[in-house]
Amino acid sequence: MSLDPSATPPPSGTFDTLIDVRWGDLDALNHVNNAIYFRYFEEARVHLYAAIDMDFASGRVGLLAHASCDFLRPLLYPARIVVGLKLLRLGRSSLELDTRIERADEPGEAYARGRNVLVCADGATGRPTPWTEADRRALARCFSV
Repeated sequence: MSLDPSATPPPSGTFDTLIDVRWGDLDALNHVNNAIYFRYFEEARVHLYAAIDMDFASGRVGLLAHASCDFLRPLLYPARIVVGLKLLRLGRSSLELDTRIERADEPGEAYARGRNVLVCADGATGRPTPWTEADRRALARCFSV
């Protein structure tokens, strides 16, 4: 991932998304299936894309280049969770996010942590395309403290 040397440091806030754990998210052991954590991160990214107006209509899309997750504590039903995305690096056409999942009623208690790397791409070709100044301003708003 190449970094833009002229870019200012990313804001230090988080972009939070509230999600209700569904009964269907559970596995045979009665806790949230590990694969579902990645869906929760995906849902938060979709909300982020909407907040910065990135969709097929704009001709650009966000492609997931990397996803990782450390499962720290089992999530049980029922629960409302907060999926937090923190901007770590903003490159020419990519960004890196620190991800976390907490229960809404237990702020500060991480149930999962991970990393996502996203690439801004042309929707028709899939080739990387630089973030625009409007994108950078929108990202700054989403991650402001």
